[in-house]
Parts: sequence; C-alpha cells; structure tokens
Amino acid sequence: MNLLRASRLVARPTFPKSVFEEGGAQVISVVGAGGKTTAIFQLAQQLIESQQKESAVIVTATTHLGQWQIPLADHHIIATDPNDLKNIPPRGITLITGGIEDDRTKPINQSTLSWIHKNKNIPLLIESDGSRRKSLKAPTEHEPAIPEFSDTVIVVAGLSALGKPLNDEHVHRAEIFSELSGLPINQPITPDTITRVLTHPQGGLKNIPITARRVILLNQADTPELQSIGGGMAHKLLDHFDSIIVGALQHSHVQTFEHCAGVILAAGESSRFGSPKQLLDWKGKPFVRQVAETALQAGLWPVVIVTGSQTAEIESALSGLPVRIIYNPHYAQGQSTSIRAGINALPQNTGASVFLLADQPQIPVDVIRALVESHTREMQSILAPLVLEERRANPVLFDRDAFPDLLQLTGDVGGRAIFDKHRVEYLPWHDDILLFDVDKPEDYQRLKDMV
Repeated sequence: MNLLRASRLVARPTFPKSVFEEGGAQVISVVGAGGKTTAIFQLAQQLIESQQKESAVIVTATTHLGQWQIPLADHHIIATDPNDLKNIPPRGITLITGGIEDDRTKPINQSTLSWIHKNKNIPLLIESDGSRRKSLKAPTEHEPAIPEFSDTVIVVAGLSALGKPLNDEHVHRAEIFSELSGLPINQPITPDTITRVLTHPQGGLKNIPITARRVILLNQADTPELQSIGGGMAHKLLDHFDSIIVGALQHSHVQTFEHCAGVILAAGESSRFGSPKQLLDWKGKPFVRQVAETALQAGLWPVVIVTGSQTAEIESALSGLPVRIIYNPHYAQGQSTSIRAGINALPQNTGASVFLLADQPQIPVDVIRALVESHTREMQSILAPLVLEERRANPVLFDRDAFPDLLQLTGDVGGRAIFDKHRVEYLPWHDDILLFDVDKPEDYQRLKDMV
C-alpha cells in the first residue's frame, strides 16, 4: 500500500470541523487499525489548510512507526529528550519520533511528549497504538497509550475485513478480538462483530479520556455496498461516539454521521393571527405536536421545543413525546432569543440542527431527511430547500460551525441574518408547500384547503 505523500492528495476536507477546532494547541490521538497513518497525515494537512496563514502541525507516536512513514511528513526530528526540540520548523508537518531501529522508529518518551504539549501552541496528532498494518485490531493489556490530555480520540477500523475469516491475517491480536466480539476464530467477520468490539469497554472505548471527544473512522469503505454497511453501523455507534466517519480516505470519499438535532421555534405570541398558532388544529393534532412528531420521525435527536407565550398549553399539547421543552423568558424580544435558547439546550456532541417553525405543520418528513442525508455527505455550514429553482424555504439546517454566529444574534431576526457569514447551499425541492406559513386566519384556511 503506497501512502507516500497521501496527505497532499485530499480533494476536499475529509474530517468534519466537529472533529477538530481550527487553530490552538488541540491534541488528537488516533488508535485502531485500517488506515491510522493515512488518517493522521490527511488530518494534519487539513489542519494546516484550515488556517488563514502558514502554520504547523506536529505528528508523533507513543508506539513504533514504520520507517516508511517518515517521508509522509515535511520534516522529521529524532528526540530523546526536550533539548532536541529547540528548532521545530514554524510551518508544515513535523514528525517527531525516538531513534530508528530495525526499520522502525521508537516511540517518544513521556517527558518529551509532555514538553511538546505544554510548550508548543500548535495542533499535536499522536498515533497511540500499533496494528501491524492489519484492517482490524483489539488492544492488548498495555494498549492503547492515549495521553490523558487528548482532546479528541479517533478510533479507526478497516471495513475491508468484512466477510474475511477472523484470524491473524486480517486482525491484529485475533484471539482478543474474538473474545471481545464473541465470534469464533476463522468465522467470517460481520458488521455486528466490528460494532461489538468498537463499543466494548476493553475494545474501541478502552483508555479514552472521559473529557475527550470520541470519533469512529470506518475506513476502507471504497464501494457503495461498504459505504451503505458503514452507514448502517454508524447509527448504532452513535450511542457511544460523538461522530462516525465512513468512507475511503485514499479517495477522499467520506460521509459523516453525527447527532442532528431539531429545534422548534414555538415561543411567539401570534399577535397578527389573534390566537396561539402553535395550538391550531392540524388533522386532529395541535400544530406544535405535528411539527414535533415530524421531527422525531425524521430521526432528529434531540428535539427541543422553545416556548414563550402559552407555555403551559404547549407543554400539554406535547404530552408523552420524547422531546425537551425550553422556556425562553425573553421571547418578547424577538426570534433571536429563541434561537439562542435552543442552541444552548443542545448537547455538546450535536453536529448540526434543523430549525423548524411551529406554524408549519405541513413540512414533510422527507425534506428533513433529505437535508440531513445531504449534510452527511457534504457537511454544509448552512443548507436550505430551494423551491421553484429560486425561492428559499424552511426548514433550514445549520452545522455546528454556524452555532457561534447564531448565538450572537439579537432582536427580532432569524438564522437568515448570518447567511452572509457562511457559504449557504441549497437542496432543490419539488413541493412549494414548504413556502407556506400561517400569519392570518385566511392563511390557516388556505393551508387546510391545500392538503
């Protein structure tokens, strides 16, 4: 497998911004098997390219590396103690290792690693265990050697092992892998086999610091079939990890699965309508309940409803649904306050959120699913439906990288106020019913007559 200069072949960003923060002294440890080296150097190059000026990234290892990996970096420094690190280049990818022996580099020692962490305010990527270039592995007693100060841990697994027999040819430490997965030696490896090991406390979750962001990279998914299988695995893995990346790194073809939330804005006073729109009847259900059920059916999680006026009645209308209701005491100051309240209520591992309006019960499940599916492939900052080839519609999906700007909104403005700060992309949609909302009683009657 020729990985020479693989880090220079990235056609578009491979890793979502939720995996790393641009700039700063973040520490990312990479463990597992099936493409750790490719992952580290592609991520290193992406970190450099994300900066607006020339910058540097340090790559190192708490395990042995093959000597063939050295040319993947722009610079190589052998360090046996911190005194060897006085002249780290100010730009490019610098690989720091111990000495070279038998075509392998030695790991750097703890004092050197700690010095880098404390003294260099640049990203630090650490290969934290070995895999003998196999597609899968299980950690032995002393593995993985993940530093406690890691901000993110990426666990790599190669899907090329699917259907192959569970043995030492395809799996590093096959006996341990068999014990963790429950699959006998020499039996075919299945998606469930890999999922069980990745979610096992002594498998993929082993030694991950409690404060670190958890990421799975299902690599070597270089066919549509493997990509589909990886996507199916992702939904189970999201119960244990913050982000699941599925694809083939060498082809820069990836999908990213993260929790996509739903925020329903239901705080308005409906002054123009004359009565609470959130509680109007829609096929036997209140508007707000219909919108919440649609969000849940589309797979959004969590679903947050921001209330203000008529809070008690809205809570009653949502009774029994697995949603979170947030009261916005500042709702009279405008929609921006509800947007901020909704974002602040989301878990830290939220990758994106779809914003829905409580006066649009006609929004179909399909358009929400289409927005989320498009986002898994392209990771757009802002994605909205485009109806009749020219009219922007609701609902709108915002990636987490847009959340800071949404939190700065003030007054009676919505998310469109930040469209000039991000690249906005559009999903062509066939149904102009997305354009309709209810402002006046005659609008309500027209909506009922339309469907």
